[in-house]
Amino acid sequence: MIDVSGKKVVSRKAVAAGVIKLQASTVETIRQGKIKKGDPLTVGEIAAILAVKNTPSLIPLCHNIPIGKAHVEYTLGEDTIEARCTVTTNAQTGVEMEALAGVSIALLNIWDMTKYLEKDEDGQYPDTRISDIRVIEKMKGK
Repeated sequence: MIDVSGKKVVSRKAVAAGVIKLQASTVETIRQGKIKKGDPLTVGEIAAILAVKNTPSLIPLCHNIPIGKAHVEYTLGEDTIEARCTVTTNAQTGVEMEALAGVSIALLNIWDMTKYLEKDEDGQYPDTRISDIRVIEKMKGK
């Protein structure tokens, strides 16, 4: 682990985003609120918050830092859902890994909750994919 003990505590923020591609009919089913397991967007946000809070357990060399806020927003397209996870803290190190973990888990939960609609006759997922997971914004000390 890197020694951050000499660094000052400052406000920090990171935003990560990613996309899940689904069948258009699956996205429409989400819009209509008809997914069997419930609302994948709400469950995805709760799962993302848990991932953010548990990032040091998932990424061994990550520091355990206090989380000020974790939030997920979604943009629904015709056959895609973009998730954006924003994480803030006042700490000696940043929250990029937490934001990346959050967005990844949000998207994985959407996949889990919609997989029954995405499977083909052979039980495969020819149209489903998660992509473009990245940090889109990082702020320090503002």
